[in-house]
Amino acid sequence: MSALKNTPLVEYHIELGAKMVPHAGWNMPQQYPEGIIAEHRHTRSACSIFDNCHMGEFRLAGPGAVAFADRLTARPLSDLPVGRCRYNLLLNESGGVIDDIIAFRMAEDDFFWVVNAANTAVDAAWIKAHLPESGVLFQDLSADLAKLDLQGPKSADVLGALGFDVSQLPSYFHWITADVDGIRCIISRTGSSGELGYELFFDEEYADQLWDLLLSTEPVMPAGLGARDTLRLEMGYPLHGHELQPEWSPFDSGLGDWLDLTAERDFIGRDALRKRRQTRQAVGVKLDSRRAARGGSLVLNEKEEIIGVVTTGAYCPTQDKAAALCSIDLECAVKPGDRVLLEAGPVKLPGTVEKLPFHHAGTVREKLTC
Repeated sequence: MSALKNTPLVEYHIELGAKMVPHAGWNMPQQYPEGIIAEHRHTRSACSIFDNCHMGEFRLAGPGAVAFADRLTARPLSDLPVGRCRYNLLLNESGGVIDDIIAFRMAEDDFFWVVNAANTAVDAAWIKAHLPESGVLFQDLSADLAKLDLQGPKSADVLGALGFDVSQLPSYFHWITADVDGIRCIISRTGSSGELGYELFFDEEYADQLWDLLLSTEPVMPAGLGARDTLRLEMGYPLHGHELQPEWSPFDSGLGDWLDLTAERDFIGRDALRKRRQTRQAVGVKLDSRRAARGGSLVLNEKEEIIGVVTTGAYCPTQDKAAALCSIDLECAVKPGDRVLLEAGPVKLPGTVEKLPFHHAGTVREKLTC
């Protein structure tokens, strides 16, 4: 087994008393001494900082970049304006999900992609395998860039305290370039918490400087992978390796409404999706108690017949109940209000199918006022 990789901030996490765990080949903070629940609630009410330096970053540039990017992604990129970001999917030839990404339009012929840490090498190999002989420059910038996420309703106030004119900060799924403490950053209004938030990308050598600066700004506190997962669960956001799988199509994972299979634009996986039958249904289940069913647990109907599997499950602090994202066999399709059982060892936990998201009061799309 290969050694775990460390982000530039590993010593800071250890000094702060973080519980370190393996994640996607990296040594990452699961939680800090105050615990996942405190970190989750602080993110919902104030602002937390997340070390996401393990994520992958790519650049696609050149006169053929637009056509190439459009060919690789399930959602179009040719119509994405400069200064905007778009959530997107990389599909295999059979229409399964290789990865979900965020694509930035940096210039007319220049894209910046953020990919999942576990898939950085896989995505890079996939891109290189389809790269044309000329016209497109592909660069894997992952080893050179750091990524810190500020998430929470007071994240704009934090940047304001550092001298930013809040009115000039990017709006939802937009980005800007700006200096933070003299360090040039790409700042995007993106994130997986469901709250107002910003992701900062910058040269890896300045990771400790920006971590110290942001963490010392009120009311920022550090948060780890545990809170990141419970926050995105409350929002019903899919995660690769859980709700997104190479064997499942976007329709199986609940993302089919985002795709237009009638358009003339061709992309890898399109023809397969046109022929492929949806076989699974992605749903949310809120349990009656605080006890959670973990990923991989079986989902049963009221007759205790197996109808699906839990893809993500945890206690959700904002709900004060456990919840789960589940993949249901389409032949056993359920609807909001239906009662189901989730296995947790020898126990069967009752719950109700709910329309996502579980958390409706997030500030993720809130318009800032000056």
